[in-house]
Amino acid sequence: MSSAASIDLRDVRKQDLNHVWHPLMQYEGRSEDDLLVIVSADGCEITDSDGKTYLDAYGGIWNVNVGYGRDEIVEAVYEQMKTLPFYPMTQINVPAARLAARLAELSPGDLNHFYFVNSGSEANETAIKVARQYGRATHSGESRFKIICRYKGYHGFTMGAMSATGQVRRRAPFEPLAPGFIHVELPTADAHGADDIARVIEREGPDTVAAVLAEPVVGGGGVHVPPDDYFPALREVCDHYGCLLMFDEVITGFGRTGKLFAAEHWDVVPDVMTIAKGVSSGYLPLGACAVTEKVWSAFLGGADEGKEFAQVSTYGGHPACCAAALANIEILTRERLWENSEAVGAYLLARLKDLSSPLVKEVRGLGLMLAVELQNEDGTELDGERTKKFGGALRDAGVITGKMSHVMVGSEPVFTLASPLILTEEQADRIAGAFVTALRAIS
Repeated sequence: MSSAASIDLRDVRKQDLNHVWHPLMQYEGRSEDDLLVIVSADGCEITDSDGKTYLDAYGGIWNVNVGYGRDEIVEAVYEQMKTLPFYPMTQINVPAARLAARLAELSPGDLNHFYFVNSGSEANETAIKVARQYGRATHSGESRFKIICRYKGYHGFTMGAMSATGQVRRRAPFEPLAPGFIHVELPTADAHGADDIARVIEREGPDTVAAVLAEPVVGGGGVHVPPDDYFPALREVCDHYGCLLMFDEVITGFGRTGKLFAAEHWDVVPDVMTIAKGVSSGYLPLGACAVTEKVWSAFLGGADEGKEFAQVSTYGGHPACCAAALANIEILTRERLWENSEAVGAYLLARLKDLSSPLVKEVRGLGLMLAVELQNEDGTELDGERTKKFGGALRDAGVITGKMSHVMVGSEPVFTLASPLILTEEQADRIAGAFVTALRAIS
């Protein structure tokens, strides 16, 4: 591996500016020095080309759950690449079979069958297809194709997953999107969201609704934790109307919220569950769509009945990616990292709630999935320039966070935190201290 000293950084920056198309970034007026060149990482920290170390309080993009520098994941991938670097799922590969069995042991209820893909977007795309095919197979004479989703939810960049996404600004450039997606508001403490969904199902016609798709804790829409009675009630609504309850656990899975899966907080088992991110901690790309025995049975039939799931993913179940996931899950379960997520997450949440500033509108979250929402001192919306200055001050203080623009999430600017689950209280103090510094910078 090349060291930072041997890299021509000016050349790299120029190549990046001229040829790499970064997401969510306006290139008009952008300079070569706007972004960091990240050259190495270890634990919860990343290091740039100048040798400066930052605490990665965003965990990559919500996904480096076991932290950077885990040699046993690297070694597992290396050994697999030497043995079988690739073969598609038209036959059996050992890591994929073992991973599916391990996931079946760990997942809630009887989520026992896994369709492997490459990302969370593809996992949700798969879940949407599963729901529609299931609806047709189990409700003869009905056309169950509608998917009920929530505003502020994010489900991915593919057309179906983007159609399910409830962030209007993200959707607008690509419209018209796929038909059949209906959005409702998130639940609040004084408004029972499950009742709202029941009313929508009645108005649309129960014989047209295939599923309800929801993140247990909304992530990219600003980290919103539901009331405790919301998902148990929603489970009852879906059972009553015969539609599937689908959980998008792409972010929340694998310890992020203080449980192995967020569904465990409410003792609810979805019919379909999507995973990605923490399943491999980002060491290699991997996602999956899991289904219960009830859903699985709808795809069983004779050779000429056409009930099989007719989707193919060339790289889904890639042996090296599955080997990485197996090693990652071994670390996660051996160290019981969801327990550290719960404990240190509660500690960090308390530290952030102690921030004494009229600029802080709200601090919220669960486990190591947290958000700080900002506003002006008079309660009006914080403008883009002030928001950018706040983010820059965090970075100058040595902490990298996520940032959700009000244009995307329909609220004030939100700075999100999703550090690796190995975060210590001392590192949590560093994060809280950086927020204090950044608040002073824009006061």
